[in-house]
Amino acid sequence: MIDILYSFDLAIFYFFNHTISIGILDKFFGYITNVNHWYLVYVILLLISYKYGGKRGKIAAISTIFLILVSDQFGASIIKHLIARIRPCNALTDALTPLGCTGSYSFPSNHALNNFAAAVFFYRLFPKLKVVLFLVASLMAISRVYLGLHYPSDILGGAIIGSGIGYLFASTALKIEEYLNKKQGVKK
Repeated sequence: MIDILYSFDLAIFYFFNHTISIGILDKFFGYITNVNHWYLVYVILLLISYKYGGKRGKIAAISTIFLILVSDQFGASIIKHLIARIRPCNALTDALTPLGCTGSYSFPSNHALNNFAAAVFFYRLFPKLKVVLFLVASLMAISRVYLGLHYPSDILGGAIIGSGIGYLFASTALKIEEYLNKKQGVKK
């Protein structure tokens, strides 16, 4: 059974990494996968959320900092070292790696974990944003397979774990908002 799942994982990996591999997608996925290109956008969005999002926006902005710290460290410092799965770019001699390859472990994809944690978190707090949230998280996750840095199961695992963390953080944020509303006597 494991061999069948691994074969399926490889088939999807090669579809993204070989079959649809073209120069323009190398540039696109190479750009969006680099978190350094997103820091300013993240800061601006958090400031907008804090300033214009009311009480929920303030709670969301502050909670996001803790959300990303927890999700990122849980994936990178705990799960990756427990599973210790070698990245496809290190395991497969024919993996295409437009950005090169790192020596860190592969499962789970922290890009997928963090982005799906944020997507689920913000979706639960601001449901109207679901399309853009999940589109960005999905593109970020797919970029990792396309670039030869993760197997599809790495991004699926990261997405599931991140979604769970995002759900828990959103539930906590909503409880905090409910508590503050009760304390201030605000009705829904």
